[in-house]
Amino acid sequence: MEQVGKIYLADRNSEDVRIEHFLSKFSVKTKIYPPGVCPVTVQLALLQASKSQTCGKCVPCRDGLRQLEAMFYAILNGKATVAILDEMKELAGMIRDSADCAIGYQAAIEVLEGLEEFHEEFISYIKTGASSGTKEQQIPCTAKCPAHVDIPGYIAHVANGDYASAINLIRKNNPLPTACAMICEHPCEERCRRNLIDDSINIRGIKKYAVDQVPADQVQVPKANPLTGKKVAVVGGGPCGLTAAYFLSLMGHKVTIFEGKEHLGGMLMYGIPNYRFPKNRLDEDIRAILSTGNIEVKYKTLVGRDISVQAVRDEYDAMLVAIGAQAGKKLRLEGVDAGNIFSAVEMLDEIGHGRKPDYSGKTVVVIGGGNVAMDAARSALRCNAADVRIVYRRRREDMTALATEIESAVMEGVELIPLQAPAWIEKDASNNCTALWVKPQTIGPYRDGRPFPVDSVSRPEQRIPCDIILIAVGQDIISQPFEEFGMPAYRRVFQGERDTSVADLPGVFVGGDCATGPATAIRAIAAGRVAANAIDEYLGYHHRLSCGVTAPEAKPNNRVPTGRVNIQERPAFIRRRDFEAVECPMSPEEVKQECGRCLRCDVFGCGKLEGAHNAVDE
Repeated sequence: MEQVGKIYLADRNSEDVRIEHFLSKFSVKTKIYPPGVCPVTVQLALLQASKSQTCGKCVPCRDGLRQLEAMFYAILNGKATVAILDEMKELAGMIRDSADCAIGYQAAIEVLEGLEEFHEEFISYIKTGASSGTKEQQIPCTAKCPAHVDIPGYIAHVANGDYASAINLIRKNNPLPTACAMICEHPCEERCRRNLIDDSINIRGIKKYAVDQVPADQVQVPKANPLTGKKVAVVGGGPCGLTAAYFLSLMGHKVTIFEGKEHLGGMLMYGIPNYRFPKNRLDEDIRAILSTGNIEVKYKTLVGRDISVQAVRDEYDAMLVAIGAQAGKKLRLEGVDAGNIFSAVEMLDEIGHGRKPDYSGKTVVVIGGGNVAMDAARSALRCNAADVRIVYRRRREDMTALATEIESAVMEGVELIPLQAPAWIEKDASNNCTALWVKPQTIGPYRDGRPFPVDSVSRPEQRIPCDIILIAVGQDIISQPFEEFGMPAYRRVFQGERDTSVADLPGVFVGGDCATGPATAIRAIAAGRVAANAIDEYLGYHHRLSCGVTAPEAKPNNRVPTGRVNIQERPAFIRRRDFEAVECPMSPEEVKQECGRCLRCDVFGCGKLEGAHNAVDE
């Protein structure tokens, strides 16, 4: 067998055709389709696309693909038996091994992989005449939301002007509606079916309008269950810990949050600048969570320093470790020990504590391309920096920051310098940095799903003068005390099971950034809810909570192509010098129009699921 890169090509008559999962596994292709689309019909569509390209010169491709198509129709029309699956495998194998070009043999490979990957779907069509419907939730926005919030339901409540019900419906899965309204990366919008007509719905904007009309702490939370007598320790008061505490409290368990700082919120409080998320708005969510009544907070108590991990575990029936990733990573560069070089995470933390640095007249260079880099750069402008530049070793389009954050930074005057890898740092006689030297890059082959930069041999190093360097190349986890306790970690990321439990440590659970590496707030929230359910089961219960609200009856949807309403921001020349909120609220007319664009996929079309809004969340 000849190996070409990571693709293995078999001999013409060999059955051993293998292509790496990440390149051609059929399940990967289905990811470009909205959740809920039947994989059998998707596979048929892709087969037909290949069939339409056949040149007709070789029989396997010209006639074989047509025969496979007929077999698919027989399955979808309920006119096939289980035996047809073996016939399809035999025919596809023949096409794979004898077709002259990729049109034939790649189409056959995809059929073979689909038959294996979605075997139960084929069986379901043969036996019942319909898809099993078990692959994914069939409401794209809800499926794409890590917390699986009932998005069509709360949009309908906002459309009716019932903002309190919208907030409570969000709380069924996410007790931080204000935080997500302000800073969520809104993956729910990626596969919105409204894209078939015009553009995705501004889901985050609608949520923001709701919490702007009625603050979350003015909407009463559900009544907690009777006390169970069980005590749970939550180590860390960030989004994961707060979410777990909220649901555990409603279940009737006593919760103690150990928070190392003087305020709850984690990176929401100390990592996100006020202009993006005003801290008084975060307090609204926190007050609502604490109003459940079964939560005690021990502030300025760092587990592993002020109290041992073992002591916490011994005192409580269960323990959730949700310490986040609040330390900044360092770079290994010559001269990195110079003065005036800081971690961007630490710089944002200082601002979060009300200690704003003074960069008056200074040139600031930020190294990195994520949201933290954008926050640090935009904050540096607001600290009176004369010039702010972001240096990134990949292209602008490869930056991991939200496109809107990058655009906002550029509008405010931040200069992006892409395809430049930090090489070394120049220092003066006082050991302060004076310049960052960079090595020009050229974009190369893909690695880990992204184009990887390589040194440009023909271009010399370049000097970027600066007075301050902020390093924003990632966040780290302070894992040592917990590793000494016995929690397994790989590169300081704790290793937990799917239900967030920790193997060989009964009653110990882990969630959020410390279990996944730095991620988004909504993913940490989702992890906190999973952890709460797992802890509840561990304690011997099976509580299922009601938010007291269901989605209103659906109205006929509006299919007239209509432009998307985007959230407006204050002009860049005004906002770039203060830390006031940059986003402007939607008008009542705008939010009504935007809500009216929702197609209510939870009710109409293939998204319709009986009891979808009242289904118990596992």
